[in-house]
Formats: sequence, structure tokens, C-alpha cells
Amino acid sequence: MLLGLERATVRFGGRAVLDAVDLAVAEHEIVCVLGPSGSGKSTLLRAVAGLQPLDGGRVLLDGGDQARVAAHRREVGLMFQDHQLFPQRDVGGNVAFGLRMRGAGRAEQAARVGELLELVGLPGADRRAVASLSGGEQQRVALARALAPRPRLLMLDEPLGQLDRSLRERLVVELRELFRTLGTTVLAVTHDQGEAFALADRVVVMREGRIAQSGTPLEVWQRPADPFVARFLGFDNVVAASVQGRVALTPWGKVPVPEDAPQGEHPLLVRPAGVLLGPVGQGLRCEVVARTFKGTHVSVRLRPLDAPDAGTPAVGATPGIEAACALRQAPAVGDEVGVEFDAAETVVLGGAPPES
Repeated sequence: MLLGLERATVRFGGRAVLDAVDLAVAEHEIVCVLGPSGSGKSTLLRAVAGLQPLDGGRVLLDGGDQARVAAHRREVGLMFQDHQLFPQRDVGGNVAFGLRMRGAGRAEQAARVGELLELVGLPGADRRAVASLSGGEQQRVALARALAPRPRLLMLDEPLGQLDRSLRERLVVELRELFRTLGTTVLAVTHDQGEAFALADRVVVMREGRIAQSGTPLEVWQRPADPFVARFLGFDNVVAASVQGRVALTPWGKVPVPEDAPQGEHPLLVRPAGVLLGPVGQGLRCEVVARTFKGTHVSVRLRPLDAPDAGTPAVGATPGIEAACALRQAPAVGDEVGVEFDAAETVVLGGAPPES
């Protein structure tokens, strides 16, 4: 374990914004911390960097308590969302900044700057002015500057947040390849799950200062821990259910569940891909109320028209349903369809039942 947090706690005005967090990051591992604004993810990063003192718990690097270690001596690199490049220095001067602070000679600085600019895709750019760089190029220079002193741990705070989506999607692939090449240990925070899932070996989802779930991107995507995580990942089809054998009784009627599903009262997630549309008379009768083009598919919003089956929950209006359809197969707004559910795309969740 390179980095360890043991019951790390930070309070602002008596409120715990980091609440007894335990987290371990192995050497060469890429960990992305996800969460909405105010979840504590940036505070966690600042606490590890030594920019935010703890009110309780410990930060350990290679087993050593960092409580008395100043931020500039922790051998961690930190890259912010706004890059914070020095406008009065050229690209080479920015990249070499940390090396100069550590007393590296000019020859060592020049060699390291050239090596890193090559790695980040900006060979020969050392004499360029920072103001002449595009947003993506500034991001690359900021990354090279953070990597130059060979930090034991590189931390990224919303590193691609100011870039347009197409550039983010391209750079996140490049970042993962670069970190693999260098063997860099990375702790990054972001609110963008697509970015985190593409970059990380492990994803940590935070809520109100605590860790709600930790696992590989595939584990978190396939089995969200609770309704909060499911909805944060963009899944809206979450309802209260009573699981009885291979069937869950829900406000939508009987929904099939996997064979190993836990029994009893639980929240239930049905992924949009598991909402199967067919002719009226086949399953739950619904009306199409909206369609949204998503690029790879069409998101179809459905309003159930049938009353739920006898014995299923019926509190207030029956919740709407989201389905994912191929463009040519998507029904039009106002159409009526029959809806069935695929057990392979249902997940029985932990945690409290969703609000009705």
C-alpha cells in the first residue's frame, strides 16, 4: 500500500465534510474518486496533499504518518482543474518548475523537460508561450509539470473538467496509457463517471463525506451498492420491491430477478437496456412521453397506463420508466407499447428504499 487514509476526518463549522474515511491505494494503481458537488472528494485530495489539516484520523504514505510532513515534502504531485500554469514562463519553464525547486541542474532539467514533452505529445514545445496553447495543450503541460519531479503519488483534481467532451474522451485514453507506461500511482477526483470509468483501475463513489461504494469500474456499474449510487450513475429505474423467489413485486407489476437475488424488501434497479418494448398486450401497457437521442441509442421515457398487479406496491402515481432502444426501433411520442423486463438487467440493491 502506497497511500492509506485511516478514519480521515475534516470538519468545517462543525460539519464533517470528510467523515472517518478509510481508503488504501496500492503502488501503480489508478483510483478515481467520484461524487456530486459537496461529497468531500476534493477535500480528500487536499488532505492527502497536506493543504487541508485533518481534524481526526491519519494520512499514511508508505506507512509513514504525514501529520508533521509539510505539503512540499510529501513527494506528491497535484494537478488542478484550471491547470494554474505560470503565464510569465514558457512551456519549458513551467515543466521545469518543480525540478528547480528541488535544486536540479540545468542539464537535468532540460533532459527531463524534453522527455516529458515527448511523452505528453508536445515535442519541441519548450519555448512556446503559455498564452499560445489550446486548452488541451495547457492540460498536457500541467500534467508534465506535475510529473517532472517524479512524485510517488500523482493527484488530479477534475483534470479534464474545462475541456470539451470530444477532447476529454481522447485525452483520458492517452492519460491511462501514459500512467501505465510510467508506472504512476494516481488518485484523481471527478464528477464525470465516464471519465472515471475509462481511466481507473478502481472507482470510489462518495456521498456526504463518506465512501458509498468502492470497486472496479465493472463492479460498480454492474452492481451499484444502493439507490444513491445507481442514480448518480444515471440509472433512473429504481423502485421499492418485494423479492419473492425469481420475481420482484414492484409498482410496475412483477419483474423477474436473477436467481441469486436476495429475498425480501429491497430497492430494485432495472437498467434501461432491460426494458423490452413490444406490442400492446405484451406485458405492462405504457405510453411514450419523450424520446432523447443519445448517439448510440434513443432514450425513451414511458408512462405506465395499467394498474399494477394485485399484491404489488401502489403508493401514489406509478413511477415512469426509461428504456434504451435502437434508433430505427424507437417508438414515437404518443405511441402505446407493451413493456416486459429482462432479469439479466435487474439488480436488487442494498440501502434504504427509494423515495416514492
